[in-house]
Amino acid sequence: MNQSQLLARLKTEAAIIDQAMRCDLTTVVNPRLLEVLDYALFNGGKRVRPLLTILAARLCWQKQGQAVTPVQAADLVKLALTFEYLHAASLLHDDVIDRSECRRGRQTANRVWGNTPVVLAGDFLHARAMLLAGTLGGVECLTAIGAATTAMVESEFLQLDNAERRATSADRYFAVLEGKTAALIRAAIVSGALLAGAGAVEQQALRLFGGNLGLTFQIVDDLLDYQGDPQKTGKSVGNDFQEGKMTLPLILALEQANADDRAWLAAMLAGSGEERQRCFAEARRILEQSGALAAARRQAEALGGEAIAALACFAQGEEQETMAALVRYVLAREG
Repeated sequence: MNQSQLLARLKTEAAIIDQAMRCDLTTVVNPRLLEVLDYALFNGGKRVRPLLTILAARLCWQKQGQAVTPVQAADLVKLALTFEYLHAASLLHDDVIDRSECRRGRQTANRVWGNTPVVLAGDFLHARAMLLAGTLGGVECLTAIGAATTAMVESEFLQLDNAERRATSADRYFAVLEGKTAALIRAAIVSGALLAGAGAVEQQALRLFGGNLGLTFQIVDDLLDYQGDPQKTGKSVGNDFQEGKMTLPLILALEQANADDRAWLAAMLAGSGEERQRCFAEARRILEQSGALAAARRQAEALGGEAIAALACFAQGEEQETMAALVRYVLAREG
């Protein structure tokens, strides 16, 4: 499956997920809440997390040779909404915490409505996600989601700690990624497998796939903060460096650069965000020349390769091809 075929498949599936969300949100009574939710949810996202829930269940049903009833298919889509709601809630809260003004090329919801309505909208989405998960996925699904959301919060604290310490440990960086990105993607995939009654082997394979896909995505995202095109990413480059975030490219540069460049980077990290913003071009040069950007790219490719290999226990078909193509798309993405 090539990239154009993948994007066409994502667009088709996203339309189904969007329709299901609009139907689900007809229960919302307050017009301002509905307005914030509409702004946060229907912004052209690819719906990767709910799609992974759906693909995982289909993979497992296919392996079992099970015919899927219309009721099972409808319940699967509803369960998948859980992960779009949780993802959107985390973005709403992140934008308030970070005082962000722009996301995907437009004003953040907190800039439009203020912090309080946006935090409450995020809380609503989290509560709605838990209700759907408990109703459709049962205790096992709720347990997986609870573990993921707990990890997400703990990773934010760890990231704050890493920034304050200027921690240069790759282990601490990956610990942040595990909670920040990989945990929710892994939970989305496992929940689909649980709904389909997957066995232990299939569940473990999908856990590996989901975790590695999440790690790959975040490493590429961190690379785009140094190498991305703002016209394609929808955000300016250099934000992580300005904020002093210890992402993998910077950690590797502090290991691999020459002594003068390492000292310069350390001085920048000890300085102000304004100074780092002014000197971003020099920082990017150091990361490029030290080989840190290339090394981070190799790590992302290795993790992506492991994710694709984990799918070997499933029969070849459209679902497996779509999941493998998604990994390749993440590795090649420019925005």
